[in-house]
Amino acid sequence: MKLLKDILYAVRLEQVEGSTNTAIERITFDSRQVVPFTAFVAVKGTKVDGHAFIDQAVEQGASAIICEVLPAKLKEGVTYVRVPDATDALAVLATNYFDHPSKQLKLVGITGTNGKTSVATLLFRLFRSMGHKCGLISTVETRIGQRVISSTHTTPDSVRLNELLADMVEAGVTHCFMEVSSHSVVQRRVAGLHFTGGVFTNITHDHLDYHGTFAEYIKAKKGFFDALPASAFALVNADDANSGVMLQNTRATKRSFAVRNVADHRARVIEDQLTGLHLNIDGHDVFARLIGEFNASNLIAVYATALLLGGSPLDVLTALSDLEAPRGRFQLVRGAVVEGSPGILGIVDYAHTPDALRNVLTTINGICHGEERVITVVGCGGDRDRTKRPVMASIATELSSHIVLTSDNPRTEDPMTILNEMRTGIAAADHARVFVNADRKEAIRQAVALARPGDVVLLAGKGHETYQEINGEKFPFDDAAVLKETLELLHN
Repeated sequence: MKLLKDILYAVRLEQVEGSTNTAIERITFDSRQVVPFTAFVAVKGTKVDGHAFIDQAVEQGASAIICEVLPAKLKEGVTYVRVPDATDALAVLATNYFDHPSKQLKLVGITGTNGKTSVATLLFRLFRSMGHKCGLISTVETRIGQRVISSTHTTPDSVRLNELLADMVEAGVTHCFMEVSSHSVVQRRVAGLHFTGGVFTNITHDHLDYHGTFAEYIKAKKGFFDALPASAFALVNADDANSGVMLQNTRATKRSFAVRNVADHRARVIEDQLTGLHLNIDGHDVFARLIGEFNASNLIAVYATALLLGGSPLDVLTALSDLEAPRGRFQLVRGAVVEGSPGILGIVDYAHTPDALRNVLTTINGICHGEERVITVVGCGGDRDRTKRPVMASIATELSSHIVLTSDNPRTEDPMTILNEMRTGIAAADHARVFVNADRKEAIRQAVALARPGDVVLLAGKGHETYQEINGEKFPFDDAAVLKETLELLHN
């Protein structure tokens, strides 16, 4: 239990009606979660305005209302606090209520269009292998030591975020690695957190359905680095043309990593095979289990972050060589050997942006040296950025022998509308190599049926996800499991 006056510390106040000595046992911006001794924060969301639920919150026993506009009638016994920005207030209230947990551990935020999950997960695994008790907040899952919690958002809301960090502190966690989405920066979910460092992986066209323009998307990512304290580090990918923009106004110590360009820390790919990567990292030869230049970039980001957190180069490189890719990130699914020939190789990857898809397909083509063909199954999510749909199909066609267009997560859209928009990116001369099947399971079967021994079948877009979202409902669906079952059925 806390007093309202204590959790209001550093919140910008415009008006207070009632006592700030009232007891608070919960903070929420969801009126359905209000119980007695709750502080309800009326946040103006993109779809719903929390001010419309103030009366409901009061009826359910809220002790305090934090809002931007006071209601016409104030109930006696309830404290009303008017603030200029309820979203900012929520973040500060949450950090105060949970005793600033981000200051009690080393919190590193990873942002970028592609690579966030891989870098955050690899950092978690690396530091855990080096004897540290670690936390992870990612698109796939949240981990508190050995405890695993399923994730619903890339970055949770500010209350849940501080609650998770407080749980980590209580569990003895010393390092937490967390994905920071552009949405969370704009929506101020990470406001008030104390970051030890920030990592920028890259930025390509995505989420324009939310941000509107690429410039606004860049601005959102940059906002994370602008807010870093002078005590933090800001580590950016020098191979990305916008890395300098991220550092323009940051007070943090500036560092860089790269695979192709000059940087503070550099990885050079000596050999890239299905067995892994042979790298030279800052003058040291390293063999890694991951595949592809994009993973070389992920690994050098991890290496540089580890050094900035105090790791020794030898210890970090030793641990780095044992790391495996996160589930759904260039995940290999092998088929059975057929009549003495190599089986079909399946690859499941979360690539759901044009740049990520090009990276994965370029990597696959780079490690295919014989008569192997690449057959790609790809779709695009519904209710999301429509501009990338024809681009995704064009890239898949350019870098694959055959492609099967299928549903990703159609959400509330008609799957065929999405697929038809994708088809506009395919030249007429390539139509014979393109198949359309809105049923994802059947599309995977079709791709495997097209494949010959030695071919590669790529399932792009869903990666680690174990569901398909259709008309507001999530149905069980696991690309890796379906692919494995199909390979066994059709080529065993």
